Amino acid sequence: MKPELAFALDHAAWPAFLVDASGIVRHANEAAVSVLGTVMEGEPALSASAWSPENDMTVDEFLQRSERSSSPVSLSQFRVKGGVTTAFSTYVCSLWRDQQKFFLFQLFREPHSERPTLPYEAKAPPANELGARKFESGDTALRTGAFSFEASAAQKQKLECALQLARTVSLDFNNALTSILGHASLILGKMEPNHPWRNSLVEVEKSAQKAAEIAQDLAAFSRQEKDTRAQVPGNLNSVLRRTVELFQKPGSGNILWTLQLEKRLFTVNFDEAKLQQGFMKILENAVEAVTKDGRVAVRTYNQSLEEGVKSPAVQLPAGHYVCVEISDNGCGIPGDVLPRIFEPFFTTKKIPEHRGLGLAWVYGIVTNHGGTVAVTSPPGQGTIVRVFLPAQQKIVKDSGTRIEDLRGSQTVLMVDDEEMLLTLGQTILSSFGYKVLTANSGQRALELFSQSPSQIHVVITDLVMPGMSGRELIDHLQKISPTVPILSTSGYLRTSAEEDDDEMYLRKPYTSQELLRKVKQILTHVEAS
Repeated sequence: MKPELAFALDHAAWPAFLVDASGIVRHANEAAVSVLGTVMEGEPALSASAWSPENDMTVDEFLQRSERSSSPVSLSQFRVKGGVTTAFSTYVCSLWRDQQKFFLFQLFREPHSERPTLPYEAKAPPANELGARKFESGDTALRTGAFSFEASAAQKQKLECALQLARTVSLDFNNALTSILGHASLILGKMEPNHPWRNSLVEVEKSAQKAAEIAQDLAAFSRQEKDTRAQVPGNLNSVLRRTVELFQKPGSGNILWTLQLEKRLFTVNFDEAKLQQGFMKILENAVEAVTKDGRVAVRTYNQSLEEGVKSPAVQLPAGHYVCVEISDNGCGIPGDVLPRIFEPFFTTKKIPEHRGLGLAWVYGIVTNHGGTVAVTSPPGQGTIVRVFLPAQQKIVKDSGTRIEDLRGSQTVLMVDDEEMLLTLGQTILSSFGYKVLTANSGQRALELFSQSPSQIHVVITDLVMPGMSGRELIDHLQKISPTVPILSTSGYLRTSAEEDDDEMYLRKPYTSQELLRKVKQILTHVEAS
């Protein structure tokens, strides 16, 4: 089995390896080699390398039993470096590659087992070094620290394992959502405001966006690093306008919406999709809190501090900020609940769909942008949420791109192994005047491009494809035509070690407008250079 086809656990902190149906170890990750020894590297039989004879069954018997067992986890003995026998919680699942069956082993140390410290284990910090979660008294809740908790190494590793697997699921999920969200946003852009089906389509778009948030959260949690997608400078007013528009639809009651947006707003570096996600969660809470005749106000303003501020309401170092203030005249937050609003999985809502993650996600998104969140709720006066984001004292023009400005006549080659995404791209781009060629593999893309490289103005390719990957395709295309602009797309989060040009990258799932704006931006840059 080729190592690149093995699994996404090569750099996991716990031992993981693949065994074929005959019990031969076909691939082992770095932690497995470090813990179990170099005997894991030469495709040995598991029974002859690491499987301890102290187990009450042979490897073959164990594999047969694992397929019949209702639980994928069992306690097994393995020989580690130095010949010591150690008990591991052993997670086993079967999978197929190239019509061949394999078993994926993942080993997690039992927290109370007696044995030497293993190389892959990280020692837990003393309890007094763990962050403590604090809230200021009064009517303002500010999360100023981290949750304090203790967990065994095995528990942490099991969580990491689940999140690694979730990352793979999120990629396929993102592909499906990209198609749904793209088609919905395309039709909405062409539909008359009073069309009888518009409300239903808006709900489809909102549901797809919610699902996309879940997929992105799964991907984000599967990494220890923060989301390192580029935060580009821009004007937050345009993001807030689009977000509020999602809530201003017939049938949503007589809520009075007020927008007071600073005309000369400072520039903020931000990830548009993430911040829009955070603002949507705040607005959802506001809409649920007010009556049908309630009021929700959205305000932006600049804030410059010559000296840092430390108060029960907010703590900010000196500098320039943009404040986004979202207020409502709803029922407010009870005093005994306010200190807990940022806790993950805490909710006072009885509806099953509410998982208690809303404000916890808002806090995570804002702090990843270097900002902070302050929530006040004076008794009987509704709730005010203020988001402070670091800014530069320069102005970015607040002018949204008109839909008619996104039209073009150039030829675009779109490459993706998912047919539904090829259909989506062709539908969106051709409806705006572009000529679209599609290829469902890197090899097919090379054939089309080689026929007339000068006639293709932009290539859009997925990075993760079977056979020839998107990165390999890009290398081939640049050898044929070094100047052709190539826009890469993916549902994976990128790490700080990856150096892709963010101007030439589009994160899945994307809306039709995001795809059109990105293509137009690339073509405009090419024409200007």
